Amino acid sequence: MTRSSRLLTVLRAVVTALLVLSGSIAVPILCRFFYYLHIGPLGLVEQTGLSADQIRQAYNEMMDFCIGRTEVFSAGVLPFSESGRDHFADVGVLFRLDLAILAGALAAWLLLWFLGRRTRRVPARLLGHGPGFWAAVGLGAVFLIIGVLAALDFDRAFVLFHTVFFPGKTNWVFDWRTDPIILLLPQSFFRNCALLILGVLLLWCGTLVALDLRTRRTHRVSSI
Repeated sequence: MTRSSRLLTVLRAVVTALLVLSGSIAVPILCRFFYYLHIGPLGLVEQTGLSADQIRQAYNEMMDFCIGRTEVFSAGVLPFSESGRDHFADVGVLFRLDLAILAGALAAWLLLWFLGRRTRRVPARLLGHGPGFWAAVGLGAVFLIIGVLAALDFDRAFVLFHTVFFPGKTNWVFDWRTDPIILLLPQSFFRNCALLILGVLLLWCGTLVALDLRTRRTHRVSSI
């Protein structure tokens, strides 16, 4: 006999929210093609005097360092300062933390699904909705508000982000003369990354809500 579990609902909702959040953040980290698409529109070749291949090489080497594929920082043909390298080391900690959360959340979701099957327990539908709905509504509402506030003043949001995630440090303020890689990473690119993350997150939230509402309608029809 299958039994419903409120605890399973809460756990699945939390894990699902972590999975959607970390997965959305991971998209611009892992999808380097997204950066390549900006090289032409942002005029990076004209601004830096580098070729498109040199720009891609610098970006790839920087990202390889940030995600832990290499322990030695490099930026293609571009020089860099010790301060600049240290900032990318700090960035790498956040990137690898997100990827670890993504892997852990996926493993936890699969574990909860397996345990539910073994114990014949299913998530209870709280107020008529399952864990996916609550994860999507909570996560979507929070980040929709954050997105609106950031859109009103992205410059201030950009500074606030660095103040929160790199407390007490100022090495994220680059001097292009000593760290010219900053010329390859204009603020408009980071704005588009934020929009991509928000778009992917809201897409997943909308999908989860739609699936939950479809399941709810199916249960109502079957109970008639």
